[in-house]
Amino acid sequence: MSPGSLHRGLLLVLSAPSGTGKTTLAGRLVQAHPEAEFSISMTTREPRGAEREGVDYHFVDALTFQRMIERDEFVEWAEVHGNFYGSAQSVVDRVFATGGIAVFDVDVQGGRSIQRRYPEAVLVFVLPPSMAELERRLRERGTESDDAIRRRMLAARSELEQGAQVYDYLVVNDSVEQAYAELEAIVSAERCRRGRVDLATLGLEAPKHGS
Repeated sequence: MSPGSLHRGLLLVLSAPSGTGKTTLAGRLVQAHPEAEFSISMTTREPRGAEREGVDYHFVDALTFQRMIERDEFVEWAEVHGNFYGSAQSVVDRVFATGGIAVFDVDVQGGRSIQRRYPEAVLVFVLPPSMAELERRLRERGTESDDAIRRRMLAARSELEQGAQVYDYLVVNDSVEQAYAELEAIVSAERCRRGRVDLATLGLEAPKHGS
């Protein structure tokens, strides 16, 4: 942890269907917290459009990805439509060493994988105010066909049902300002949770489990 800090590292997982604004919320949180680090996923797929290395993804070949799996260098990874995606373990190691915040923008499958490895991880699911509003936002982008939007809506419904069942917190993004305020409140509360404050720094004993 950084000198003078009593806080242990926090793993914050954000998940949501495309169009809910979770990436905007994640970016704003990282900008507001110098101790926070956004986990940029690694992928074996080719860059699309204006995607940039080290900004949108870290692009690697399949052999490199496989070797990272063998060296246990991912906190979570998965295959999606023939391509591999993963979150680097090194981000977790750094925030645990500094008492910072690791912010993950992953799907529910990735979030559950992180939680299995680190049960203390905090999982936040971002909800749209309604399915109709989600569809409106997707259509407003003007980048996809009607058929592609229908597929996205079906996938969104499935992910919403999963996230609502298993995630720790549900944040409705009707107003970005309100949603961000709720996300900040979650981070503040979780940073103060017993077990995330290093009492040894004060010469105190850690609370016994279950007490």
